[in-house]
Amino acid sequence: MTSSVYQEISLKERSKKRLFNFLRYVRRNPSLGVGISLLLALLLFVVIGYAVYETERFRPLKAGTDLAPFEYDSKKGKNGYPLGTDRQGRDVMAVMIVGVPLTIQIGLIAGIIGIAVGTILAFVAAYFGGWVDNIIRTVVDVGLTIPGILILILIAVNLQSGLSVVQMGLAVSAVAWVWPARTIRSQVLVMREQLYVEIARLSGTGATSIMFKEMLPNLAPYIGASFVGSVASAILASVGLEALGLGPFDSPTLGMTIYWNIQFSSILHGMWWWFGPPILVLAMIFVGLFLITAGLDEWSNPRLRKRV
Repeated sequence: MTSSVYQEISLKERSKKRLFNFLRYVRRNPSLGVGISLLLALLLFVVIGYAVYETERFRPLKAGTDLAPFEYDSKKGKNGYPLGTDRQGRDVMAVMIVGVPLTIQIGLIAGIIGIAVGTILAFVAAYFGGWVDNIIRTVVDVGLTIPGILILILIAVNLQSGLSVVQMGLAVSAVAWVWPARTIRSQVLVMREQLYVEIARLSGTGATSIMFKEMLPNLAPYIGASFVGSVASAILASVGLEALGLGPFDSPTLGMTIYWNIQFSSILHGMWWWFGPPILVLAMIFVGLFLITAGLDEWSNPRLRKRV
């Protein structure tokens, strides 16, 4: 057998071993397993929905109005819709299928930008110290005292014309970096005093290499847990803005669905099939992300890992 064949077999064996170790870890970490299961269930719902359902019915006037689940649509000549329709003639099932990935996309955009900016600022401030640390720490402290919702409202109002899902994510990311910068900085302050960092510094290794090749891999579990929390916070912030009418009107996100529920008083009219699904899906997203964060906390905290 050639060396390439041996390498391919070895790669497959390592992949199987990693998968087995991950599944064993999830088994003894129920919080992480349940959280991943909830998000996978939503992913499966979206994938199957796009494959078998007519998602174009998320647009207004594509269905009858105010129809309960499976109620016959006399105008369109259809036998009914699984989750009914809303006041604007949109199929609620199609709205959920299209809206779930859009809402998560906003959270991912804001979470990725927030964690990236916060991590870079935290490493620079904690490692170099001095006036650099003073400036960054002052900016972060001021940012923490200003209500984030106020900043988001001002940004969303200025971007109101033609606001898109991507712009919504960018708007939320404007405040998503502040808390990660504060918490990660405290971790880096402790880590820079470790022996391996001192050895790398004395051996002549550059500051950039020490921060991002020596310290960052050891802090990856904590950053991963912080990222999941940032995504959840970003989704919550975007839903709050959208419920105030500052979201993308052309996109059927979960927050905009709640906004239209408020506008048309769906609760007062007893349209449970309209306001129930977005609330249920948001609850699944938040609970899933919370459980994943709790599970990753055991991974990033050595004391909890020893206990388990």
